[in-house]
Amino acid sequence: MDRGRQAESSLRERKQRRAREAIIEAAHGLFAERGFEGVTVSDIAERAEVGRATFFRYFGDKQEVVFADTGELREVLAGAAETPASGPIGDSLPIALTLVRAVVVAYIARLTADPAAYTRHERLVASHPELWARSLTKQRQYAEALRDLLAGKGATAETAAMGAEMGLAAYYAGRAIAGDDPALLSSAVESVFDRLG
Repeated sequence: MDRGRQAESSLRERKQRRAREAIIEAAHGLFAERGFEGVTVSDIAERAEVGRATFFRYFGDKQEVVFADTGELREVLAGAAETPASGPIGDSLPIALTLVRAVVVAYIARLTADPAAYTRHERLVASHPELWARSLTKQRQYAEALRDLLAGKGATAETAAMGAEMGLAAYYAGRAIAGDDPALLSSAVESVFDRLG
């Protein structure tokens, strides 16, 4: 590909990323102002200064915007995939949990980097059953991603399944212990993993 085409592709990607980020920012601002039910897709598109068609190019509905993945999990998983395991995982649950712990704690650090945004998101999700259901679906996808990571690192199917599910359980337990306080969440999850070890 010549430089002109690369520059054009790069420009297009930057514009797409800016449009997506504008939609997310507009949606969250409107949800904070009017509540989730008080906001339509048209409202979000108008605030983001994009058309409805552009909105739907990035999101299927306004619920998807609430869970817009900015790439944190993918980046954490990619980093973990590139990091050598402390040994062959095989059927070793302790080795699998060491890797899962690193991923879960790193992901939580990214989620809670902006404590106010984390708290707003959690309150929004908790106050709407349809968002809560979507959240649980997303979390199942995270467990599947952890299982795939472990399998890619040589874990047996059983060990990959147990490690992924225990990682998700550690997250749930940590949230309960921390009262979902972003300042306490990471250490609470770490203490759960300590008890598992």
